[in-house]
Amino acid sequence: MTKTRDLRIVFMGTPDFAVATLKALIDHKYNVVGVITAPDKPAGRGQKLRASAVKQFALEHHLNILQPTNLKAESFLEELKSLNANLQIIVAFRMLPKVVWQMPEYGTFNLHASLLPQYRGAAPIHWAIINGETKTGVTTFFIDEKIDTGAVILSEATHIGHKTTVGDLHDELMAIGSELVIKTVKQIEADAVSTTIQPQNEDLKTAYKLNRDNCKIDWSQPINTIYNKIRGLNPFPTAWCYLENDDKKPLSVKIYGVEKIEETHNLEAGQLIASKDELKVACQGGYLNILEIQLPGKRKMDVKSLLNGFNFSESAKLL
Repeated sequence: MTKTRDLRIVFMGTPDFAVATLKALIDHKYNVVGVITAPDKPAGRGQKLRASAVKQFALEHHLNILQPTNLKAESFLEELKSLNANLQIIVAFRMLPKVVWQMPEYGTFNLHASLLPQYRGAAPIHWAIINGETKTGVTTFFIDEKIDTGAVILSEATHIGHKTTVGDLHDELMAIGSELVIKTVKQIEADAVSTTIQPQNEDLKTAYKLNRDNCKIDWSQPINTIYNKIRGLNPFPTAWCYLENDDKKPLSVKIYGVEKIEETHNLEAGQLIASKDELKVACQGGYLNILEIQLPGKRKMDVKSLLNGFNFSESAKLL
């Protein structure tokens, strides 16, 4: 591919997922004239201001950083224009106003962690696993006025294993995505991009924003549905439920690793069976053997450690 354009790139992103792509751009010696990331936020017990993962990387590489609170503010728009970028690359950032994405000559493209048009939205990696998909991928596309609907440039698929967690898939798509962005940039650099309009499918699945309600486990559901939900939220933001033990107030607990045991039984959904080194929960179609759990105010721990110091009553159940 012959290089025909001299690129001046503005990169926009915030979390770890975006760092891999920014690193790839720097490693390939692209001219990143500015990095836009979220303002520092209070974090941890001391609520000290913490820089985003992208900002930390940008500081280490002496890149020009902007942290606007308002993407429509005149001061920010003037600063952005002054960078004289001709390409903007977006990875895990927020929705851009038209005045921003229309600014560069060669356009603004986004890396999305799904095979568009499926799983448009905020949490595509999580929902692919929660819904039991066996395939997903990454897509680059030019931004337009709606969310994740623009013309597709490139995509790459990957397999989801039956034990894959969202943490595993996040890291895999982060690596595949950074390589796909470089391929996309090379096409733009050579003025050799051909795009595909996203099909108007009727049966589109959406990657809704995750919240406390849709992360709660419903133990009356089939075993595979629950199993997929737990691994699709492990290790972040984590599936949760209530633990009822004796007559004490139910505790809100987080469930991390689980193993699936498919067999028939007559126990009530959510019923706990605790032994010396094993904690199983009954559900429709079998049991889930809990491997890692977190009690309120405690660290995540393996179940054997929990069973050493925590007594479950015979009537203990998860709600």
